[in-house]
Amino acid sequence: MGHSSNRGVVYQGPGNVEVMDIDDPKFVSPSGKKIDHAVIIKVLSTNICGSDQHMVRGRTTAPAGMVLGHEITGEIIEKGSDVEMLNVGDIVSVPFNVACGRCRCCRELDTGVCLTVNPARAGGAFGYVDMGGWVGGQAKYVMVPYADFNLLKFPDREQALAKILDLTMLSDILPTGFHGAITAGVGVGSVTYVAGAGPVGLASAASAQILGSAVVMVGDFNKERLAHAEKMGFVPIDLSQHDRLGEMIAEVVGVPEVDSAIDAVGFEARGHSGKEQPAVVLNSMMDITRVAGNIGIPGLYVTDDPGADEKAAREGSLSLKFGLGWSKAQTLHTGQTPVLRYNRQLMNAILHDRLPIAKIVNAKVIPLESAAEGYASFDAGVAAKYVLDPHGLIA
Repeated sequence: MGHSSNRGVVYQGPGNVEVMDIDDPKFVSPSGKKIDHAVIIKVLSTNICGSDQHMVRGRTTAPAGMVLGHEITGEIIEKGSDVEMLNVGDIVSVPFNVACGRCRCCRELDTGVCLTVNPARAGGAFGYVDMGGWVGGQAKYVMVPYADFNLLKFPDREQALAKILDLTMLSDILPTGFHGAITAGVGVGSVTYVAGAGPVGLASAASAQILGSAVVMVGDFNKERLAHAEKMGFVPIDLSQHDRLGEMIAEVVGVPEVDSAIDAVGFEARGHSGKEQPAVVLNSMMDITRVAGNIGIPGLYVTDDPGADEKAAREGSLSLKFGLGWSKAQTLHTGQTPVLRYNRQLMNAILHDRLPIAKIVNAKVIPLESAAEGYASFDAGVAAKYVLDPHGLIA
């Protein structure tokens, strides 16, 4: 590759992203160490994620100049001398987690909290604040470390290209939704409630359905997103109707409670006043989940939120009715999704037409150069999942 054939989406400060020339990827870690276990990927598809949006809104401590993007699918064009199981030309899904495959957590498949790829805390990710400084993949090319461990190779090139819009969801939102459903204890016959009808909420709902849920309700204030959720076969719960969620659930299933609840909203949650109440979703989940039921929390919560309304929330402290959950013997499950635990099974579900996830999340392809417009529409609550096409290769 010649000098800077690379372009990427760069965070320039709150509300401002720009597509610009960025450095070509090299076999070097963020700390400057030469690494041989990496590959260089030509990015075929990369998606805009709600967690990117938190940064772009200025709701994290993300520094200006960061290349964004952690949902990456692409073709290997170069590999380090220590990569044994993959070849140039392979089309692969890149989990958003950067994981070493060698530490205690990775060995137990807790790849969302790898102990070695981020000096600041457990857990690494591409193009994300506090996640180790790995350069993001909303770009034409990106370096992926620990390639043998992290990458999921698609079995057939033509098939992969034909289904790229579904397969692109394997890097994050589909496994994240699935993890939400699994940790919420969803199984055959479960009554399930999902908070949030954005892409992760829809992926959670689709996951609950494939896991055998009897009824999947999806709650939101956004009318367009609710209409799309209903079209996809989920029961919409319009939270603007009134603030008694249990009553709305009882109208659907006869009792004001569910077996499994999934929080796909996270820390920028809003209450009925329209004001931010970062714990409002978690508190309502504890309220509606049955005694001894489970709550999965794929929605993002942060340790620092400089844009929060409440002083406590700026440090990630929430007004949580924890006594309610405790007295009901509920299980709450938090944390980044360990994508590797699920992506192979979900790939098979996609390849065998069991899970039309692109349709469910309403995937919309836009050129890399239009990323800023994609961020703006997604921020405005459009019922779509934006997929960036850096090389104009997606049909």
